[in-house]
Parts: sequence; structure tokens; C-alpha cells
Amino acid sequence: MIEFKPVTRHIGAEVSGVDLRKPLSEGEVQELRRGWLEHKVLFFRDQHINDEEHVRFAENFGSINHPAFKKDGGSPIHVLDQTDPKGEGGDEWHSDNTFEPVPPMGSLLRCVQLPSVGGDTMWANSYLAYETLSPPIQRLCDELTAIHDITASMKKAISKGHDFDLAEIQAKWPPIERPVVRVHAETGRKALFVNRASTTRLVQLSDRENEALLPYLIDHIRSPEYQVRLNWRPGTMAFWDNRSTQHYAVADYTERRRMHRVTINAFPEHADAQGPEEPQAR
Repeated sequence: MIEFKPVTRHIGAEVSGVDLRKPLSEGEVQELRRGWLEHKVLFFRDQHINDEEHVRFAENFGSINHPAFKKDGGSPIHVLDQTDPKGEGGDEWHSDNTFEPVPPMGSLLRCVQLPSVGGDTMWANSYLAYETLSPPIQRLCDELTAIHDITASMKKAISKGHDFDLAEIQAKWPPIERPVVRVHAETGRKALFVNRASTTRLVQLSDRENEALLPYLIDHIRSPEYQVRLNWRPGTMAFWDNRSTQHYAVADYTERRRMHRVTINAFPEHADAQGPEEPQAR
């Protein structure tokens, strides 16, 4: 029987009673999806699976999103292999790829190799970030849109030695406008949908108003009561909802850390009817 053991009051649960090496029944898929929507991020321990089993498990929950910047052809596995992660972009609170016309629904990250110490990942509850704003600020945010732009994160990657053509990437993903408050397609709950990696401006506000409000909204996710922290072990997998969470990769190591990730898009029945999936290019 599948069981969910909450890790904190507001986000995260460890899952037991399922073997990811085996195909899942429809009932198991539905139970895992229910727990995933409730807890926002699920942790599976001691699941020593291969890439094929990783992809097969992911396909139960969404269609495969092929990563935007991979250099190794069409494999759905994105290998994160780092020894010097500081400033690479993961060490900022963010939702994945909010600059894309349709941001991914979620990701499944599997630990393959760890440094001797460090390399944790943190997640935060974006629903709670919205719900703990005062009602007047909530009402203001409900009316606002924001610009999401890939430029800053790409400049960081290039400065760290990654071989990207900035002009080509900017042409492929121009700045995009989306709501500051996202309504989750499956739960109907509102989530704060701005992040330090990609959000550059609140459209309806002046420069001075942006200087005051946007940093506050971005940093609001940093409150510890919204968060959960995972200490990885080889064979651990984390499965998070990109619509209701942000995450942060702790860059406190200098030895090799290797993770395999599969990112998924929503099936049509779970896609947003409005909001981030109907953006405007800027």
C-alpha cells in the first residue's frame, strides 16, 4: 500500500509502498498523483532505477519535456554533473523555465552520485507564499503581470564557461508576460508566480514601484516555514510540481555531484486553461 509521510507541515512527503522498477497500475498512478498534488514534492528513497525506468515512471504523469539547452541529442534525461555549482543559477529560488511559452508542469530528479558532504535541495510552497500576503497586497498581485526573461540566467551560464549563443537564445525565447498570481489547473489554488532567476519587471508599475515591490515578492518565498530541505542519498528521487513550488539547489560542495532529471509537461486534461499558458511576447 502506498503511504505518504509528511516531512514538514506545509510541503514535502516521503513515499513508501511502491517499487519504481516496476510498471505502475492505474490505481497507483492516481494515488501518487493525489499525494503529489497535496504535498507538492514527493521523495522516494532507495529506488535504484536506470534511465529507462526513470523515463517510464515520469510518463505516467505527463508528456516528456525535452530540455531546452541539452547538447546530447534527443535523450529525455538531463544530466546535472557539477563540482563548482556556485552562481550556475540553481542556487537561486526559482520555478523551472518560466520564460518558455508553456513552462513545464514538473520534474523528477534522481541522485546518482554525491559529494562527501553537501548538495542538498530545498523546495518552497508557492501557495503559502501567496496566502500569507496581506489581503490588500493579494488583491494588487491578482491584477499584475510580470516579465520573465532568460537573459540574466544565460549570462550567468556563459560566465561560468558554458558554450551558449546569447543572441540565438534570446531570439528563440524573447521576454514573455505572465500573471504574478497563477491559478493551479488541478487544485484551483492561487500561487505566487515570480522568481529571482527569470522575473525582471512588474508590467503595470513604475520603475520606483518595481524597486520596492518586486524584490519583496521574490524574497517572500525565502521564509523557512514555507520550505522543506532534502538530504540526498544515491537512489533518492524527488518529484515536484513546478506550478506550486519553487526550489533551490544548495551550492555548498566542491566534489562531483551527478543527478539525472526528467521534466514533464501537463497532459491536456491537466493543462492551464488560462494564465501562464496564454502569454504575450514582449
